[in-house]
Amino acid sequence: MQIIFTSLQSILSIIIMILIGYFLTKKKWFDNNASKLFSKIVFNISLPALMIENLCTNFNRQKFSSLSKGLMVPFLSMGISYIIGITLSKIIKVKNGRRGTFVSMFFVSNTIFIGLPVNLALFGDKSVPYVLLYYVVNTSFFWTLGTYGISNDGHGGNNKILSFKTLKQIFTPPLVGFLVGLSIIFANINLPKFILDTCKYLGNLTTPLSMMFIGITIYSVNLKEVKFSLDMFAILIGRFLVSPMLVIILTWFFPIPDLMKQVFVMQAAMPVMTNTSIVAAKCGGDYEYAAIMTVITTIACVFVIPFYMLLLNL
Repeated sequence: MQIIFTSLQSILSIIIMILIGYFLTKKKWFDNNASKLFSKIVFNISLPALMIENLCTNFNRQKFSSLSKGLMVPFLSMGISYIIGITLSKIIKVKNGRRGTFVSMFFVSNTIFIGLPVNLALFGDKSVPYVLLYYVVNTSFFWTLGTYGISNDGHGGNNKILSFKTLKQIFTPPLVGFLVGLSIIFANINLPKFILDTCKYLGNLTTPLSMMFIGITIYSVNLKEVKFSLDMFAILIGRFLVSPMLVIILTWFFPIPDLMKQVFVMQAAMPVMTNTSIVAAKCGGDYEYAAIMTVITTIACVFVIPFYMLLLNL
């Protein structure tokens, strides 16, 4: 009961920060420009700083090498989910122009912008390495199979799954921060305290700014005008049932530490990746469809998190 009570308190902390973002937007303190600013700060500054400080403070070469054994679980779970998404898109006859976008939203999640701060709030700093392991697999799948499918929805159908452009998109600032921290660990470099402190202070911006960003996003969409379709319902099933349950099932065959399992399950149950609508817009796909599902799954995530926290602690 103590674990469940602690988890619920962390969830309430997340909800309060989201509500602050929502009500401050309602009060006209924040707008879409603030949302863009928050996302830029988090993605380009606070997340990379958080990666470097956390890795250099809490890990060494031996400890991190032992974590790589857990990569099989997210890799297989996303691979299976991708196949299920493609099959389901044909069964329910997702219309042309959004099939690739549907599959992408079905099998990959928002593991870094929302997943990392959520796991930090739930499990603390010890969860970060596991978050990053899942993130590496997730972002690789998204910028290859995911974007390839999205590009086929619009005018960019000739895109290659693997290209120099794809590699540039995979190496985002958070991943670069992760690789820099990893390089420092394996080179046995001790960073000066003022650098680590600076990274820590910047990294502490991640959770509050991310949660307020979600609040701004929720306020900006009029859900009364959204017309639910079968494929939208299927995406909710994929994000919040198929993906996390695949992780749980795979951990029966690939035993991993309890905290790693909890983090992987929560990562799998995160909402649609924010970049989906951006990529769809660039490729001439149905970006409004992607944007609506991003918001809907983000809202639903607030209710899904307590369910999986309770399930994992039974």
